[in-house]
Amino acid sequence: MNYHAWLAHFPKITYKRYSALKTYFFDFKNLHDTELDELLKAGLEENIASEFLTWRDKNPIEKILENLAKENIQTVSLGDADYPALLSEITDPPHTLFYRGTLPPTEMPTLAVVGTRRMTTYGKMICEDLVMPLARQGVLIVSGLALGIDGVAHSTALTANGVTMAVLGSGIDRLCVYPYAHKQLSEKIITAGGSLISEYPPGFLPTQYSFPARNRIVAGLSLGTLVIEAPIKSGALITARCALDYNREVMAVPHAIISPTGAGPNNLIKFGAKMITEPNDILEALNLQTIKQIIPTNQPIGDNQTEEKILKHLSRESKNINQIILESQLNSSTISSTLILMEIKGSIKNLGGMNYIRK
Repeated sequence: MNYHAWLAHFPKITYKRYSALKTYFFDFKNLHDTELDELLKAGLEENIASEFLTWRDKNPIEKILENLAKENIQTVSLGDADYPALLSEITDPPHTLFYRGTLPPTEMPTLAVVGTRRMTTYGKMICEDLVMPLARQGVLIVSGLALGIDGVAHSTALTANGVTMAVLGSGIDRLCVYPYAHKQLSEKIITAGGSLISEYPPGFLPTQYSFPARNRIVAGLSLGTLVIEAPIKSGALITARCALDYNREVMAVPHAIISPTGAGPNNLIKFGAKMITEPNDILEALNLQTIKQIIPTNQPIGDNQTEEKILKHLSRESKNINQIILESQLNSSTISSTLILMEIKGSIKNLGGMNYIRK
């Protein structure tokens, strides 16, 4: 029986207590039948030991394992061969991980991509531009399934037919996946060969403390952390600080100096984070020589003179239709109909409000 998975359901089982019990009992099967005096000898505080014995009587291992099986949840614990190697190196690794889906092979390079929930159009666009080619080349994208940049990172990796891993601050059972708006996305991640991961057992609802704790796992699983967009007070910066503590690479995307959601990345760059403006910067920062250099794709070509003229006045910076009309000196009806056709073809993108960029 999986006694590690059973013990991980006990709410007070911290990494320190887990280590003490493992050292003393070695085989957690012995823990299943032990009494108070042995728990105290193992190093548990008396009140915690008493709580554990009460909990043990109410939570038989057979019932817990049955519930895990119903949800297709597996576990991996410190010392197991398939426990993520990078994560085991941090100072406070989770003693047990609950996961649904497939754990990636050890040799697969991992990149944490994080950012604010209140992303801008710029942040979304840059996240897609950086994640897409990396995911296509076999870089595993790790993020936290949150709204905003996290969700874009996961979705873009899936669009690229890549693999992505979502680390949750809640249980990973279908009832507790958070946020609810990304429940469908979470299932797509699993179907595409990725995984949902948490240190919290099924039934655990997120708290204000579980998200910062989750961020250390995001950083610990990854060779480096890329901050796309974040204000000064942001959970994404907690992930970056964890990466620094673990001696991992920290990277950031530059923003306009007046951007409130760009203040976090700009400060990271100011204090030594690697500035990222293209995917190859990330490959260089993570020392991934085995992955071939990403060659920028050719700029889109218009199918006729009107399209060529419009493309000449478009870039990766948003431009309103009125400005396009003014610069191209084409009439508004021609511009409007051509832009619709170009958007359908995929050569441009409408960002909303009749603002366009090159695709």
